[in-house]
Amino acid sequence: MNLVSFEGNKDNTKINGSGPVTSAEPVQPLDIECVEKILNYRFKNKSLLVQAFTDPSYDEKCVSYERLEFLGDTILSMVITNEFYNLYPKESPGSLTNLRAANVDTEKLARVAVKHNLHRYLRHKKPLFDDQVLEFVKAVKKDPTLPHSHGLLTVPKFLADIVESTIGALFMDCNSTDTVWKVVKPLLEPIIHLDKLEKHPMTELNEKCQKKKLTLTTKDTWEETKNFFFFIEDKMVGHGYHPVKKETAKYLAAKNAIDTFFGDL
Repeated sequence: MNLVSFEGNKDNTKINGSGPVTSAEPVQPLDIECVEKILNYRFKNKSLLVQAFTDPSYDEKCVSYERLEFLGDTILSMVITNEFYNLYPKESPGSLTNLRAANVDTEKLARVAVKHNLHRYLRHKKPLFDDQVLEFVKAVKKDPTLPHSHGLLTVPKFLADIVESTIGALFMDCNSTDTVWKVVKPLLEPIIHLDKLEKHPMTELNEKCQKKKLTLTTKDTWEETKNFFFFIEDKMVGHGYHPVKKETAKYLAAKNAIDTFFGDL
């Protein structure tokens, strides 16, 4: 496998964090070579990759990934918008926006991180890191082909942050959105296209009710009973329960309403 861009530090495959460190604990080196193999890209400026994998919790003397994450978020949005703009010349801005959102949101990027084991290289001092990642990985493995759970899973945001910060580091290193897309596109697979784009049950329920001019109302008792209800023309048609997340109860109620009410029409 040939790696893109072979210039740079060839002697040190493990580099410590940028900036002086005064902590009594040794600085955890990043396995540069392993990450570069995952990306199929060799960095000219290795310190960018180190920064991309340094969580703010790691050491206040080290530069964290926050600025690269900010940049990567923008670059990812740009390159995937360009991809869909050219791929679907007749689609409306609204449709293209939905496509982009489905491919760059927190859960999608978190799935990318664990699929390619990027989380294993994050330098951090998060006490709950392992438990949070393990819970997410177990949930994803129940149906690894599912591109999105629409909020049913609890997603550790730092997993998505790693992907965005890596993209930011890539752009800073190569200064080319074309190169960034060449590197990032394989990581994002499977990319969600129009034929695979699923509507959130809430969106679908609203659209169906509007189309048939039906009045849709809700009853929210989640704080007291962990239940959420949907009513159409004052008739209860959807019920959802979840002991931890209100959004999940709402999701289940909307799906239940679609299946029970519109499934009979």
